[in-house]
Amino acid sequence: MGLAGAPRPRNASTRPPSKELEQLWSAPTVQRERSDQARRPRRGPGRHLPLVVGADLLGLGVPAWLVLRADGQPQAPLAAGAASLVWCGVRAARRRYAARRPGDHGGALTAPGDWLLFVGLLAVLGTVSAEPVRPVTAVLALLPGLLVTVAVSVGSRLPWPGTRRRAKHRVLVVGEAPEVDRAVRLLGSRTDHAYTVVAAIPVGKAALAGETPVPGHLAPAPADDDVSTVLGGAFAHDADLALVIPGPQLSGERLRQLSWGLHDGGLPLSVLSGLSGITAGRVRPASAAGLTLLHIAPPLRRGPQMILKGAVDRTGAVLGLALLAPLLALIAAAIRLTSDGPVFHRQTRQGQHNLPFTMWKFRTMVEDAEAHKAQLATDNETDGPMFKIRRDPRVTRVGRVLRRTSLDELPQLLNVARGDMSLVGPRPPLPEEVSRYDERELRRLAVRPGLTGLWQVSGRSDLSWQETVSLDLWYVDNWSVATDLGLMARTLRAVTDGRGAY
Repeated sequence: MGLAGAPRPRNASTRPPSKELEQLWSAPTVQRERSDQARRPRRGPGRHLPLVVGADLLGLGVPAWLVLRADGQPQAPLAAGAASLVWCGVRAARRRYAARRPGDHGGALTAPGDWLLFVGLLAVLGTVSAEPVRPVTAVLALLPGLLVTVAVSVGSRLPWPGTRRRAKHRVLVVGEAPEVDRAVRLLGSRTDHAYTVVAAIPVGKAALAGETPVPGHLAPAPADDDVSTVLGGAFAHDADLALVIPGPQLSGERLRQLSWGLHDGGLPLSVLSGLSGITAGRVRPASAAGLTLLHIAPPLRRGPQMILKGAVDRTGAVLGLALLAPLLALIAAAIRLTSDGPVFHRQTRQGQHNLPFTMWKFRTMVEDAEAHKAQLATDNETDGPMFKIRRDPRVTRVGRVLRRTSLDELPQLLNVARGDMSLVGPRPPLPEEVSRYDERELRRLAVRPGLTGLWQVSGRSDLSWQETVSLDLWYVDNWSVATDLGLMARTLRAVTDGRGAY
């Protein structure tokens, strides 16, 4: 039964016999079952559930036991064990171990809220216990559990360097040639997404710069065969998504009618926004007066996440210095015994808001390295304002090992503890580099520079200057505590790999 006044489904006997519609209805369509999304299985921990639960139990229980024992709590093992069970109970009650739909962030974004509820429950239990724990000790005991949960959740979603995720969408790109070339180039340069370009249909007769297959062209002006051309290209290359790029020749009513035809033909449609470098979590769609609006949330510059980032930075730096003290002493002795000069190299760098600070590193070059820099200017292997040489003759034997393993950066934990730097952030630039920045590049200084960051885990010195700037700007606008923890987990892989470290 249908609704009165509703349009009846068209079939061969009821559709109007116009030439244009005959072309449309006879065009090949991409068959898609509308129930695909509904039947798609939800993703969940599955066979990894014991590992996830074990990470929550041990990640909270072991640090809590160590902190409580150091504080002299008489029932430290019992209290830590009970706290870890309550933590897993809260996570289970809020269905964090249940299956999730593709695209859900899981523990990465939900863990802080769970942790606050968990702390509240323990606070209530602490008021009725015979031996309550001091608030400062309790926070220090419980915070590692939150960090472990977020790190496990985020790290499991970030690809290993050099690996490629299985593409979930075969994409047909439609738009004007320059914009199509840009979209194809960017989608092909990254592996952390679920789209692979299989073909492109430019608007007009302009040729594409790359080798992407072109099954057809759209006319510069709206034409009757727009829909059939796109559907035919999708059918020929087994595309399951049309990525349409609006422009002067493909906007307004033409884009609207194209969307109608593609949806009627069974081909999903995505429209590429002119905005770039913005995560989906910052975008909220809305509509007003028939217009489609995209509300963009501002970058995080204040609030609870900033406070938590500062706490993680200071705590991590102090703990790192304490735990790594024997290694730092061995490195210092190796530098002192194998070359003349000081153990540490102090250098002025530009920090947040372009404020200068003194950055500490282990010395990896000969004592008078700066005096020889001008002589090596012609050997610079990077573009932009940075200076890098793959086989710099000024680097000592011990220095090459330190650079390869990034151990020369460890003294920057002092800068993190002082608040000059963060554990995660853009690379701290030299004053002479900043003097050559344009307005876009200066935005890198909107946050504290970091001991590690996207530059560190994405190829380091093998990246071009523009690639480095793009990564830093993405971080400046989209950072979060969950992102920081994931990048710290990826740093261990990048250090082990050693790619781009020289």
